[in-house]
Amino acid sequence: MAESSKRRATYADIEAAPAHLVAEIIDGVLRTHPRPSPRHGAAALALGSKLGGAFQDDRSGQGGWVFFSEPEIKFDENILVPDVAGWRRERLSAYPERNYFELRPDWICEILSGSTEKRDRTVKMRIYAESRIPHMWIVDPRQQILEAFELREGLWTKLGAWNSDDTVSAPPFDAISFSLADLWPLDPPLGLNEDPTPYFAGDR
Repeated sequence: MAESSKRRATYADIEAAPAHLVAEIIDGVLRTHPRPSPRHGAAALALGSKLGGAFQDDRSGQGGWVFFSEPEIKFDENILVPDVAGWRRERLSAYPERNYFELRPDWICEILSGSTEKRDRTVKMRIYAESRIPHMWIVDPRQQILEAFELREGLWTKLGAWNSDDTVSAPPFDAISFSLADLWPLDPPLGLNEDPTPYFAGDR
């Protein structure tokens, strides 16, 4: 007799997960990982400040966006938690009635950690593409790199990569530019030939 199918995770499993872990449902399986390290969190906050000031608070005349840190987002049976996500205000006019969003965002950013990098770059990128999210950024605070992607014909196209020596101007926020080094305020810029190992300290 064939073995019965394993029960697929539900939102009740996320609610039952320990509070000190980030919980997601990926391809029917509950996946958890530790809360971000200080370096990871600092990068997320700095990036949110850069984009929020220009595109949410409208101080530079751009406006039209709203951003959330670590939102739960439902993609069919998957529930993912990107580090930062943004919606155009013309598409999102109110908070969701539940604890998670069902409306896909217009931009996603994953900030890499040791426990999440493989997942972020593989299954989560696949689900984001299948869900037709137009833009995605990947930020690596340890390597001090930002990569920008755009969805074209269902596939991610890499638009560019920047390091701490660079000023970033990347879609869909290329109306502004900012120094990538500002995302890691307590670390000096990492030269191209320098060993990044010290920046992995405390990485989770």
